[in-house]
Amino acid sequence: MDHSATQRAAAKMSLARSTNKNPRTDQPEAKRLVIVDDHPLFRKGLEQLIHSDSAFAVCGEASNASEAMEVIRRLHPDLAIVDLSLPGANGIELIKNIRAEFAKLPILVLSMHDESLYALRAMRAGADGYVMKHEAMQNVVQAIHEVFNGRPYLSPAMAAQVITKFAHREAEGEVDAVERLSDRELEVTRFALQWLQARGGVT
Repeated sequence: MDHSATQRAAAKMSLARSTNKNPRTDQPEAKRLVIVDDHPLFRKGLEQLIHSDSAFAVCGEASNASEAMEVIRRLHPDLAIVDLSLPGANGIELIKNIRAEFAKLPILVLSMHDESLYALRAMRAGADGYVMKHEAMQNVVQAIHEVFNGRPYLSPAMAAQVITKFAHREAEGEVDAVERLSDRELEVTRFALQWLQARGGVT
């Protein structure tokens, strides 16, 4: 193979690893992430934050659900970070589509929605973690680590909301509230309870 052919092959391999001009994605030890959010400035800020941890590299990004599926198919990242409020198909639909095609790809949700219903719907659809955007700068790197370690993650305020939601249900006589949870919701609720207990919020 001549030198120019070698260069073309190398460029093709690089493109398959990343759509961003980011040398970190060429490091085999770095976990490769895709960001899906319709705000370019937020994506850029999140990318810079993620790159504060040398274990991670943003290899691609998308502004809507259809772009996201194309990027994930092309790059096969190690994790997808998804916003729920997307133009066209929303984040919940995107999570379901990702999960149907890439069953083992971890998904972390970043959302402006601070109601526990959105977190539970996202987890039921197949997300592995939920961080509210106003908490992202403090918690997103920790959330990524937790998800890669196989543990579901809820941001602190959302964990408290989930527990409060089901405590109110039980107080109002919905004795089967826990029984009606899906396995995924039960796992997330149990995690939220453990998180609060570890910090002295629940006894």
